[in-house]
Amino acid sequence: MKYLLLIYIDPQLLQALPTDEYDTLMRGCLQHADALQADGTLLMSQRLQPPASAQTLRSRQGQSRVLDGPFAETREILAGFNLIEAADADAAMQIARQFPWAAYGSIEVRAVERSNPIC
Repeated sequence: MKYLLLIYIDPQLLQALPTDEYDTLMRGCLQHADALQADGTLLMSQRLQPPASAQTLRSRQGQSRVLDGPFAETREILAGFNLIEAADADAAMQIARQFPWAAYGSIEVRAVERSNPIC
């Protein structure tokens, strides 16, 4: 079954890290992702542009509006995602725990629907 790990970070927590600690964190994370990809667990991983580059489309009663930025204003921002293959929700959560980002925000683990794509 596929699961999406939505990576939320608190930019202030990451910015507070000394450069060498941040570099070590990123190297370890990338090595871990490479290993997960090699064994077929990590199907796709992507970092997102900052929220300031986002636009949100909202349509109501036949009227469409495009707003600059994300819809929700929160301290944590959606920074990226990992699409993984896991046996079940517990296994997906165990994989999520292996990434460092929960210490700097949170990781939402959500099963991907097998059918009925959003179109």
